[in-house]
Amino acid sequence: MAVLTAPSAVLGPTREEERIEILDVLRGFALFGILLVNMLAFNQVMMAAAVVSLPDENRIDRIATWLIRWLAEGKFYSLFSLLFGLGFMIQMMRAEARGRRFVPVYLRRSLVLLAIGVLHGVLIWVGDILAIYAVLGVVLLLFRHMRPRGLLIWAVVLLSLTTLLMAGSTLLLDFGRQDPAAAAQIDAMFAEQRATLLQEIERASTIYATGSYAEITAQRAPEFAKMWLTSIFIFPNVFAMFLIGAYFAKRGILADLESHRGLLRHLCLWGLGLGLPLNAVYATLFMSQGLSRMEPSWPLVVATGSQAAGAPLLALGYAAGLALLWMQPVRQPRLRLLAPPGRMALTNYLLQSLIATFIFYGYGLGLFGRLGAAVGVVITLLIYAFNVALSHWWLRRYRFGPVEWLWRTLTYGQPQPMRRAAPPPSLASS
Repeated sequence: MAVLTAPSAVLGPTREEERIEILDVLRGFALFGILLVNMLAFNQVMMAAAVVSLPDENRIDRIATWLIRWLAEGKFYSLFSLLFGLGFMIQMMRAEARGRRFVPVYLRRSLVLLAIGVLHGVLIWVGDILAIYAVLGVVLLLFRHMRPRGLLIWAVVLLSLTTLLMAGSTLLLDFGRQDPAAAAQIDAMFAEQRATLLQEIERASTIYATGSYAEITAQRAPEFAKMWLTSIFIFPNVFAMFLIGAYFAKRGILADLESHRGLLRHLCLWGLGLGLPLNAVYATLFMSQGLSRMEPSWPLVVATGSQAAGAPLLALGYAAGLALLWMQPVRQPRLRLLAPPGRMALTNYLLQSLIATFIFYGYGLGLFGRLGAAVGVVITLLIYAFNVALSHWWLRRYRFGPVEWLWRTLTYGQPQPMRRAAPPPSLASS
């Protein structure tokens, strides 16, 4: 019994020398793509971004939006979810190899992440993903001892679930519309829902564009609760990528790149080869059909299915392609620039929300709804460049990002050493 309570039996923070650098590079890369997609949502009511496909005002913005939907939307959250599942499994395997307890520390870690996510969603930006990760991360504990093959089977089933549900809903509607009177009632119901939603979007847009911080927070809190209800539909996709990440960890794919070079080549080829056309179908249908996720239809089923399959494939293609580039020593110095923002991804994610909401919301510059998607790409590049520069500066002086430090400190119940030890004086300076 004494072994269980000894300090050596308690899981501690990951040491710096244990970090797998390619994972930090991938996190840094994913952080850029997440900001690129989120920029569309920062500039409009989240309900509009998640439910209704609204047309852009000019050709340049439509092209920018189409490219983001094609190459980024859903792909970088998929990549980040994969990395979350991979990190979870690596931590668990290291803990078990050392005979240390994993579950109690992981539950505390998830609880702290949930608190950070809820505060982010209520006080800063309603489109938070951290709370979802925290909740689904606890569910992931149930799969921690599953064999790699089982993880993949579950992932495929979950990725298919959203499309199957949408197809089932559409079939039921088609069956109901066989009666002309019922068809008229169904169409009237959807028209009323859409009109109500558009009125709510217009009211919320005015608050976000001109309101004070208190007024916007009063709008944001109930909207965050509503977004959780609509986010249930993305739970299967996020969790499926957790499982694929856990599979990667159990296979040691990113921990030993050279041994898996052939697999990475196949993942890159098939991921890009299938993911690019599938996501082109998704982007084109949403941009040309004006689809609403509230109104099941066969174009929506095709679009949903294309993204459900295409987003994970493209995320895997991106990850494998970047890993293959990392294996070329001549490319590592440039790719290594992405590692510091990846190491403090939580801090940078929250910082992105702070900066973007200040740019768009009424308590800041008040540019809400006034900038197109093309300008949003420029803002994304500027904010991400700041993320990279700040991360390099910060990590030369400190061991963790500030929010990462808080997360670790609250998880382990004691302050973690923050500052880097000063290098010993050289003989030349003595």
